Amino acid sequence: MLLAYLMLASSMMLVGANVPVAKLLAEALPIPLIACLRCLLACMVLWPLMRLVERPRGMPAPAVMGNLFWQAAFGTALYNAGLLAGLRFTSALEGGLVLATLPAVVAVGSALWLRERLGVRAWAAAALAGVGMAAINAVRAGGGEGSLVGNALVFAGVIGEAVYVLLAKRNSGRIGVITAAFWMQAFSAGQLLPFAALSLPRLAPGAASPLNVALLVFHSLTASVLCLLLWYGGLRRASASVAGVFSAFLPATAAVLAVLVLGEAFTAGHGAGFVLMLGSILLATWPARSGREGRQGEGPAASFPGDRQRP
Repeated sequence: MLLAYLMLASSMMLVGANVPVAKLLAEALPIPLIACLRCLLACMVLWPLMRLVERPRGMPAPAVMGNLFWQAAFGTALYNAGLLAGLRFTSALEGGLVLATLPAVVAVGSALWLRERLGVRAWAAAALAGVGMAAINAVRAGGGEGSLVGNALVFAGVIGEAVYVLLAKRNSGRIGVITAAFWMQAFSAGQLLPFAALSLPRLAPGAASPLNVALLVFHSLTASVLCLLLWYGGLRRASASVAGVFSAFLPATAAVLAVLVLGEAFTAGHGAGFVLMLGSILLATWPARSGREGRQGEGPAASFPGDRQRP
């Protein structure tokens, strides 16, 4: 079980580490180009992995493929566009904290869209996430490094990811994880390709530096491949409700690296927002005692925050 917990924690830490990496890339390269190249690189790894591990026979059913198309549009294209565009304006520290609202947003979406009945904890988690967002944005009054516009764009990406999580429930058990990941990355690459082509004339001289290439490869292979394998490898031994608790490593890692690597300032307002976000995550994902509330909590907890491919 210790190995499973280590895999889950490593997966979330890599997702958090990709927030400052995405900020560096967004400042150096056009956003559509980053997102498209990320998907193409992921496809190059996922294709042979899919053939080796899951060995799918033929194409997925048309209904499954249609659902994967929309999952790609919301969970990869919209998520990446919102995250990368937002990180051009806001700090990596605040961007990571905004991403921590995902479990609460998924819970609210389950109630509003799927008409699921949520327990008190789920609504309390959503309330804490809202107060946490307010605390983070209140830092603007003190001259912080973030941006209301940037935080709003990152939150738009969170909404796209939440829609993706809810759509993913339709394909649960109908297709392998790696197969789903490959087709979503392939659909996303096709959706982003026209925008990436239009952005090429705006590519700055020297943008394809060895550092930027290395960051892009790391961003693609960790966020779209390695995190996926670690997360579902951990889920083989740990329950989904327990695994969701490890989502707390996402904002924590993003905050630490934003301060240590990017030199961003951690203020009292950030500290308050961080505590509130962690409380929201724990309320939304901590294993419940009652059977009904436990089942309700497993939806958001089983999902993989941050542009992950769920079956």
